Amino acid sequence: MHVPDGFIDAPVSVAAGAVAATAVAVSLRGARRELDERTAPLAGLVAAFIFAVQMLNFPVAAGTSGHLLGGALAAMLVGPYTGVLCVSVVLLMQGVLFADGGLTALGVNITNMAVVTVVVAYAVFRGLVKLLPRTRRSVTAAAFAGALLSVPAAAGAFTLLYAFGGTTDVPIGKVFTAMVGVHVLIGLGEAAITAATVGAVLAVRPDLVHGARGLSAPLKLRVGGELVDAPAPASAPVPAAARSTRKVWATGLVTALVLAGFVSFYASASPDGLEKVAADQGIDQNVREHAAAGSPLADYGVKDVDDARLSGGLAGVIGVGATVAVGTGVFWTVRRRRTDVPASAPAAAPSVR
Repeated sequence: MHVPDGFIDAPVSVAAGAVAATAVAVSLRGARRELDERTAPLAGLVAAFIFAVQMLNFPVAAGTSGHLLGGALAAMLVGPYTGVLCVSVVLLMQGVLFADGGLTALGVNITNMAVVTVVVAYAVFRGLVKLLPRTRRSVTAAAFAGALLSVPAAAGAFTLLYAFGGTTDVPIGKVFTAMVGVHVLIGLGEAAITAATVGAVLAVRPDLVHGARGLSAPLKLRVGGELVDAPAPASAPVPAAARSTRKVWATGLVTALVLAGFVSFYASASPDGLEKVAADQGIDQNVREHAAAGSPLADYGVKDVDDARLSGGLAGVIGVGATVAVGTGVFWTVRRRRTDVPASAPAAAPSVR
C-alpha cells in the first residue's frame, strides 16, 4: 500500500497532503488526552513494532504478498489519535531512510494507511464492543473485525484518489476490483496479527490496551437469589497508573528487534498487493525514482554490506531504533503532564474478563 512517486498527480497529491497534515494536527491535540508519562514511551514502542512487522511480508495469493498496515493495531493499543501519529511516524521513517513510499506521495500514504485505517478500524471496534459481552474474547474479536475491514477500506481510498489523480489511463473499475480483491485477503492477515497482539497484551496487562478501557464491570455475588456488588478487598490492588511498564516495554522492544533483524529475512519476496496490481493493470507506467534512492538504507539493506542476511538485519535493527526514538520523542512532547490531571480524580484500574 506504500504509494510511490508518480502514481498520483501533483494536484491530488497536494490535496491529500493537506488532508494528512490536518489529520496529524488534530491527532497531536487528541493524543494529549490519550497519553501521559506512563503511556508515551509505549506509544513509541507501538510505532517501532509496526515498523518491524511491516517488514514481514506474508503470501496471500500466487505471486502476491501482503504486510501489516498497522492502523488498527495502533488504535486498539494506544488510541485513535495516537494511532494516526504512530503510523505517520513509521511512514516518515520508511520514506526518508528506506526509500519506501514516495516523498511527494507521503500525504497520500498517511491518508490511506494512517487516517483511513484508524478511523474505519476504531469505528468498527467501538461499535462491536458496545454490542458484545464485556469480555477479553469480545475485545479481541472486535479488534479482528476492525482490522479486517480497515485494509480494503484503505484500498478503496487509494482507488478514489487514483480516480481523481491517476497518471495513467486505466479504467477505474479494474483498479477498484483488483485493489479491493487482493486487499481483502491481506486484511485477513492484518486481522490475525492485530487480534493476536491485542489478545496477548490483554492477557498480561489489560490496563495497557486503550480499547479495553472502561469495559470493566463490578464483581457480583448472588445473595438470597439476588445479585449484589461484591465487597471491596481488604487490601486494594495496585492502581493501573502506578504499575511499571518497563518489563512490557523491554519485551516489546526485544520482540521488534528480533522480528526486524532476523525473522524479516524469511519474509515473502513476492510483490505486495499494490505493486502486483500496479504491474498487472499498468498503473505504474509513470512511476519516478525515489528521491531517497541513494540512501545508505534504501530498499531495507545497508549499503556496502554484501551479505543479504546481515544487510537486511542491520537495516531492520536501525529502523526499529530510529522509529522508537523519533516516536517516543514525539509522544513524550505531546503527552499530558501529571499536573494536568486533578489530584482528586486518580485513574481507576480498568480490567476485562
